[in-house]
Amino acid sequence: MRILLRTSKWAIWARRLGGVAVPLVVISLILHRLRLVVGDLFLAAAATAGLVALLAVFTAFIALVRLWQTGDQGWSKAILGLVMGALCLLPFGYFGALALRYPPATDIATTDRGLLPLVFEPGTAAMPPPKLLTAQQQADIFPNAATRTYPLGQAQVFALVRQQVEDSGWLVRAEIVPSFEDDPARINAQIVTLMGWREEVVVRVSGDDSTATVDMRSASLNAPHDFGSNGQRIESFLNALDDAVTTLLRDNPDVNQPAGIEPDADIEPDADIEAPPA
Repeated sequence: MRILLRTSKWAIWARRLGGVAVPLVVISLILHRLRLVVGDLFLAAAATAGLVALLAVFTAFIALVRLWQTGDQGWSKAILGLVMGALCLLPFGYFGALALRYPPATDIATTDRGLLPLVFEPGTAAMPPPKLLTAQQQADIFPNAATRTYPLGQAQVFALVRQQVEDSGWLVRAEIVPSFEDDPARINAQIVTLMGWREEVVVRVSGDDSTATVDMRSASLNAPHDFGSNGQRIESFLNALDDAVTTLLRDNPDVNQPAGIEPDADIEPDADIEAPPA
C-alpha cells in the first residue's frame, strides 16, 4: 500500500510570505534611491515589508515544529521561508541597534549653522525642522566633530578639502573658492545613503595666508533620523583632513614659511594643529 505524505500548509504559507517580503524590501529600496517614491511612502512600504517578514519567520517556526511532530513534507519550504524572512529583518535589527545607540538627530555642525547654509535642489520640498543634539550630547557622542585650525594658508587647506570631497565621491552642489580678500571659502556636497536618504555636507574654510579654520555641517534633507551618519561623517572627514595636513607638513616642512626663513627643526610639523582628542 502506498502512503501519501501531505505538504504542511504552514510551510507553504511560510514560503509564500517570505517570497512577498523580499521583493517588498528590494523594490521599495530601489524606488526610494531612484527618487520615484517620497520618504513617507518608503517608510510605509518598509514597515509593511517588516511585518510580512516577521509573519514569515513566525509561520516558518510553527511549520518546523509541526513537521517534526507529524512527519509531513515541506521542510524545504519552511526553511526557505524562514531564511527569506530573517534576511528581510536584518536591516530592521541593524537600524534598531543604531537607534538605541544614537539619539534622534538630523543635523550636526561644528559651529553656527548660519555660517554653513545648505543648498536645496530646485523643485524639492523644504527641509523639515531639524532634530538637534545639545552641545553636551554632541561633545559626548561625537568628540571629534569639532572645529579645526591648521598652520596652513586658506587656499592650501581648501585644496586639500576639495580633493577629499572628490575622493569621497560626493556630488558637489555649490562651491565658493578662496579669494584675495580672504573671505571664507565653502563647498556644498550631497550624499545618497544606502537606504536612499539625501544628506548634505557643508565645509567652510576661513583664514589667511598662514592659518586656516575648517568648520563642517552634515544634515539629513528628508530623513526622520540619521542613525548617527551625520556625526560619523564629520568625524571621519575631519580626521582624514588632519592626516592630510600632517602629511603635507611632514613632507614639506617649509610649505608655509616666508621666503628666506628656515623652518625650526625642533618644532614638529603637526604641533600646531588644533584638534580634539580622539
